[in-house]
Amino acid sequence: MIMKGKKGLIVGLANNKSIAYGIAKACHEQGAEMAFTYLNDALKKRVEPIANEFGSDKVYELDVSNEEHMAGIAELIEKDFGKIDFLVHSVAFAPKEALSEPFIKTTKSAFNIALEISVYSLIDLTNRLESVLADDASILTLSYLGGPKYVVNYNVMGVAKAALESTVRYMAVDLGKKGQRVNAISAGPIKTLAAAGIGDFKQILGWNEVNAPLKKNVTTTQVGNSAMYLLSDLASGVTGEVHYVDSGYNIMGMAAAEVDENGKTILSWDARK
Repeated sequence: MIMKGKKGLIVGLANNKSIAYGIAKACHEQGAEMAFTYLNDALKKRVEPIANEFGSDKVYELDVSNEEHMAGIAELIEKDFGKIDFLVHSVAFAPKEALSEPFIKTTKSAFNIALEISVYSLIDLTNRLESVLADDASILTLSYLGGPKYVVNYNVMGVAKAALESTVRYMAVDLGKKGQRVNAISAGPIKTLAAAGIGDFKQILGWNEVNAPLKKNVTTTQVGNSAMYLLSDLASGVTGEVHYVDSGYNIMGMAAAEVDENGKTILSWDARK
């Protein structure tokens, strides 16, 4: 198995619909051992059964904005694993009003929160785990097309994802000197807990489905398999990359069809011929 003997930490898994769940599942199926984090007691009830599903009883409370949690995470990892071979960063947040109001109305507070939680946490977490990351460790974070391109209602999260992708490149250079790799996956839209905060998300799903070259949306399983590759030794020569798993939607320069607010196709360019 590709990940046999590998140990890793999955940060930010919320439930079995999460992209992080798809990643953990793919890694588990290929032999990896994992520890998981949960944000608070409400999510602990969801995360513990998932950890058990993947043969793990290593579940830690971790709020990336909590200094006590962050200061203690490396000690927990060292106690349970010694060192880890991979880290999955699946953490993003912006206040609700920053996603519902026009982007130009983003407050300084909302901007700072979005960038701290969604971007700086990757830098901070990697630094905190420096002593327990293997020399050839692979670090993976999750981005979205709303970073390099405009996506309706994505607002300040788009700016955060753009910063996250740039962070991946700069970290790749710094950590490359140690032999460690840093990459991002930019997944297509998927119905997750995080996506629930994006307005008109049903329309985004419908638009992606009819306009992507593969004419379908991706699944957490598909994203998980690509992530497993980047975390494994198969991708030992890959770092600083943003790998798209979106049925090819990111290559499109012009719409092939339009969809209504319910995600149904209302116009096909082929039909106009």
